[in-house]
Amino acid sequence: MDGHTIDGTPLDEAVKRMRGKPNTKITLTLVREKTPKPITVTLTREIIHIDVVKSALYDRIGYLRIAQFNETTEKELLKGYNTLKQQAGGKLGGLVLDLRNDPGGLLDQAVEVSSSFIRSGEIVSTRARHPKDSQRWDAHGTDITDGLPMVVLINGGSASASEIVSGALQDHHRAVLLGTRSFGKGSVQSIIPIPGNGAVRLTTARYYTPSGRSIQALGITPDIVVKETREDPGFSLREADLEHILKNQGGNQTKAQPRTDLPAIAKIIPDQPPANWPEFEYNKPGTDFQLQEGLRVVRSMAGLPAPDPTASLPPLKPAAKTDCAAHN
Repeated sequence: MDGHTIDGTPLDEAVKRMRGKPNTKITLTLVREKTPKPITVTLTREIIHIDVVKSALYDRIGYLRIAQFNETTEKELLKGYNTLKQQAGGKLGGLVLDLRNDPGGLLDQAVEVSSSFIRSGEIVSTRARHPKDSQRWDAHGTDITDGLPMVVLINGGSASASEIVSGALQDHHRAVLLGTRSFGKGSVQSIIPIPGNGAVRLTTARYYTPSGRSIQALGITPDIVVKETREDPGFSLREADLEHILKNQGGNQTKAQPRTDLPAIAKIIPDQPPANWPEFEYNKPGTDFQLQEGLRVVRSMAGLPAPDPTASLPPLKPAAKTDCAAHN
């Protein structure tokens, strides 16, 4: 970045260094697997608008994408879901929750989002060096969908709060996870003030899913593995690839137990697109192979017929907007 390596730099620190005053430039050099030469791009920093939650209705299947977990995420999720119910005339058949490339954010919002679909039980816990410092967060007793079939989409860019939500929904067998393994950011940082108006960010605990799995370094493995493209190597950098990472330990298991409640269609879902699948375009949901397979699974769970393959799909619509400073 601007001639300086950020290899091994924590994700939040790298993002902090990339951010800056609007209209200033930053040069990034990217190294990608299967690309012989580094790719150099120059970006202009701007104030950008982030749609925290986007929604779309595909036949009778609702789709909600969460871009990040900030102060308004749970509120905008509810607003987006209510909009989908109205659009479907109160007859939603199922829901796809898209957490792909969501870097996470606030823990309390991860708990609130999880609690929107899980009626009871643990959502997430932390275990610290001293047992008295460990904590647990439970669901609030409400499922806004009243038990509708759910699929959650994840990939290597799903981190932190995204992994808390997907891990909770998977452990409670509330949703089927589809995509590729998540990032593996399962550590808790605490800010400790020090004299002289300073502070130290110290890793103090690990996050654990309801079944006792540590998210750290391992991430969340989907129930149905589906790659985005045939050439997709997955994210080239995950938490486990960083230097001096906190090891995964302390949990009662390292991966989810094999599920026995997956729909029959799970056995025939391909793990990659066919050779003639069109190149992915963000504004064309029909080119999103993971989304299409997720919709296919939800329809099967809901007992709905397959849609007309020649029908065009509606674009995503923002459920809300919020401003934040970021690189563009």
